[in-house]
Amino acid sequence: MRGPVSAAAMQARSIDAPSLFRSSHCSADEYDAFLQRCYPTKQFVQQRRSQRKQFVEAWPDIEEWLAAPLAVRVGRINGQTRATLQDRPSYFARAYLYYLALKGYLRLDYPWLLAVGDLCVHDVARLLDIDLGVERLAREATDLGLVYAGADRAMRWTLGRLALHQGPQLVSALRQNDINELLVAVRMFGDRSDLGAYWTSSDRYRLVSKAWITMIGQLRLALYHRGQVDDPPRKIMPSADLKAAQPEMGALIDEWLVRRAPSLRPVTVYHHALTARRFLQHLAKTAPEVRTFGQVKHEHIVSWMNAMKTELSPKTGRPLTANSQRGRVVRLAQFFKDAEDWAWTEVPRWPLVAKRDLPRVPDRIPRYIPRAELERLMEEIRALSDPFQRAAMLLARWSGARRSEIQRLSVDCLDQYADGTARLRLPVGKTARERQIPLHDEAAEALRVVLGLRAKVADRMLPDERTGDLVRFVFVWRGKMMSGRHLFGAPLKRVCAATGLVDARGRPTVTMHRFRHTLGTELAERGAKLHTIMSVLGHESPQMTMVYARISDAEVLRDYQSVLEPGAMIAGAGAEVIRSGNLGESAVDWLRSNFFKTALELGHCLRLPSEGPCECDLYLSCSRFVTTPCYAPRLRERRRLELSLAEDARARSWSREVERHCAVARRVEQLLTDLGEELE
Repeated sequence: MRGPVSAAAMQARSIDAPSLFRSSHCSADEYDAFLQRCYPTKQFVQQRRSQRKQFVEAWPDIEEWLAAPLAVRVGRINGQTRATLQDRPSYFARAYLYYLALKGYLRLDYPWLLAVGDLCVHDVARLLDIDLGVERLAREATDLGLVYAGADRAMRWTLGRLALHQGPQLVSALRQNDINELLVAVRMFGDRSDLGAYWTSSDRYRLVSKAWITMIGQLRLALYHRGQVDDPPRKIMPSADLKAAQPEMGALIDEWLVRRAPSLRPVTVYHHALTARRFLQHLAKTAPEVRTFGQVKHEHIVSWMNAMKTELSPKTGRPLTANSQRGRVVRLAQFFKDAEDWAWTEVPRWPLVAKRDLPRVPDRIPRYIPRAELERLMEEIRALSDPFQRAAMLLARWSGARRSEIQRLSVDCLDQYADGTARLRLPVGKTARERQIPLHDEAAEALRVVLGLRAKVADRMLPDERTGDLVRFVFVWRGKMMSGRHLFGAPLKRVCAATGLVDARGRPTVTMHRFRHTLGTELAERGAKLHTIMSVLGHESPQMTMVYARISDAEVLRDYQSVLEPGAMIAGAGAEVIRSGNLGESAVDWLRSNFFKTALELGHCLRLPSEGPCECDLYLSCSRFVTTPCYAPRLRERRRLELSLAEDARARSWSREVERHCAVARRVEQLLTDLGEELE
């Protein structure tokens, strides 16, 4: 009989040459000595000795036991009692099997370790004076913010099974492969056809395995901050690898995703994969003869888009919105565009999706939060007990930053301008640019509280998903980045419920993005320059910012009322039509909704779209022209300009030009007189 195998040898065998390892029994004398040294009760020693004897007699070659069906090796499966055990020696010899594994005689497989349920391996390890590192890792996880009881339970479960599978080893020897192997085993066990023999049902195992995966994640977390694991702790996206009925097309999609992945966020890659697989599933149902992308035609795309109109969202159970449909088509179009750019011969070289094919979506204006509702929300936000949630919500209110930008703030993001105003540096976001913006004192103070808490924790930096750089983030708890659901979703739901801003189903009527729209609208209303609004909100083009500058409700209402409100001071050829009430109801409705479109240099043109384009450049005398006192400074400036041009034309002896400029000047003077304004 061979002696026990060292931990180093066990690790080498498990990684380098697992096929060379052969399990074996230990001698009866060795096991008997262990029992007599550790268990003072003679009856208990005799019981354990008898259990080993029965197991060795039933399975003299332990390799044959390892090759036996799992149900036989487990001994007691679902629904059996001790009187009806399938294999009595295997069931009662578990303590002996633990001894063999911890001493290096045996490597227990993961299916057996997951099927037996609870393990008592730590009692045996303690009697053998083997330190599996449970307490050490549990304390380190606690320093990262985990609750000690939960961390201790996680380390006991994971390290116990790792030790029985590959032999006891130092905690410092654990690597990424060890974690991945255990994680894969947990997921594969749930696919077994005989799962019900060990767990009540697949639903029961799903709940149990979810807890196991959480505990494996906590071990990964501790090892990452020790520097032993490279993959950062994060939420793993569900697999989008839906089996395609068209292998060649599925292979092309996989290759496309591999090439696109370095420049995309993981969640974006997931949605790209999900969209492509859904399209292939639709083809398998409606056009099974299509086996390659070269056979895909425009009508197949149209058929898929028509099918989406009746599809229900898996989240809400309601029909897909136009935005969701458009997003799917755009992602599929990106695949065809990339394939064309890369000159893939398996894909058509002409576009299969045109802009006209995309579902039309409503052209909405930004929805800001009304002042009364905003004040109620801010009272509840300030009362949030979680400092991280409070800081995140206040930053959303006062910075106008996107949620992902707030989530990825670094601990050195806050400084100040020369005058003492707080300054926030936002990370690379949607526009692939960093930016610095002034920050309200309320948000800055809440952020300083969180930075003080982060300064007390010594954890390892995490990689930024946008840049790949290692960063010490602000919103980190228990060693990993906080989710958007925790930072924004949960507190928003709470404050909306407290203020009554919920719909009939109890869902918030306010979204986080509306805080961004609110700040943009406030800046526009208070006269901020276009460039300022662009810099604060991180817009790429002025057109994006002009939405706030030209449709600020208060500004439009003020301008509208200055023209169409009863008794308004107005002048111009179109003023009489307004005073007499000859504007039709449809005209008034159109002007109310589109008044910002009527603006001219010196007033407004009330010509309706149904009347066709204006053919008169001399709008000062046009029957549709109207102006208000707010344009008086511009009118005076125009009068001075016309008079100066008339003088210049007189010096050049251009009589016709003199007459024209003087006529315009007189017309402007008449408008100023009608408005009750002085000429100078």
